[in-house]
Amino acid sequence: MTAASKIGSGIYLVDAHYGKRDIAAIYILKHKKQAVIIETGTLHSLPFIKQALTELELGLDDVSYIIPTHVHLDHAAGAGTLMELCQNAELVIHPQGAPHMIDPTKLVKGTMAVYGEEKFLRLYGEIKPVAADRILEAPDQFKLDFNGRKLKFLDTPGHARHHFCIWDKKSKSMFSGDTFGISYREFDTADDIFIFPTTTPVQFEPERLLASIDLIMRHQPKQICLTHYGAINPEDKVVSQLKDGISYMTNIAEEEYESDKPREKIKQRIMNYLLEQLQDMGTYKDEEFCRQKLANDVELNAQGLMVWMVRREKAKPQ
Repeated sequence: MTAASKIGSGIYLVDAHYGKRDIAAIYILKHKKQAVIIETGTLHSLPFIKQALTELELGLDDVSYIIPTHVHLDHAAGAGTLMELCQNAELVIHPQGAPHMIDPTKLVKGTMAVYGEEKFLRLYGEIKPVAADRILEAPDQFKLDFNGRKLKFLDTPGHARHHFCIWDKKSKSMFSGDTFGISYREFDTADDIFIFPTTTPVQFEPERLLASIDLIMRHQPKQICLTHYGAINPEDKVVSQLKDGISYMTNIAEEEYESDKPREKIKQRIMNYLLEQLQDMGTYKDEEFCRQKLANDVELNAQGLMVWMVRREKAKPQ
């Protein structure tokens, strides 16, 4: 089985094998016998990146840049080890994410507190630091010349404050990380795709997320390359569905925050909302399959909405 699937002009998708297949994507841009790797996946993703490079007749020394869209570990856990392997590469990262790449202690501690050490290692593997002199910070509107191929970086908070998206002018593709939500290819129909926002902890900010989506769409992308999962055509109805999801999820968080067991109720309502959407689109498979596919995202969204509500309540005048 091949590791690299072509999805555009010199753009290839590599499955990160994040627990299961078709959950998290890594992208390789090949241009003039050099490569850019966007997202790193985890330590366990590295064999698939190596295989993909081999298929593209490239080696680890041909990698010029490694670019996680943000420092959440499903996007950046493999960065330190990959940088050790790719000696000619620079790591390009959001300015607010750079300190966590140089010293990932807080990232590791916070994530391990949620999952426990055993599950943490199973999901992510060892997290290695990146030397500061190999890091290139990319603030808003930063432009990178990749052998004549122009890449522009857009500050896109809302999912996380250390998040940027990458605009590839040549292909008119936007690499959106988590800013443009989650859309799994198993739920596609001939006419529609199923998409919903990710509100995961701990920096979800709905107003800023909506502004970031608008910024993406002002570039009129032909395709948006989602980390979760794959390339999609961002038609108007897709954008509306994504924005409606943000509105719905923030509304239920507000409604349930002071109820008994609010996180469980938020989680249940999100799941019901997504299942109803699938039914309406005619892409509903057996309920157990749908629930299993969506369970982790629903859990994380509920957690993130609760963190958002707690932060909002604390900010109110006493």
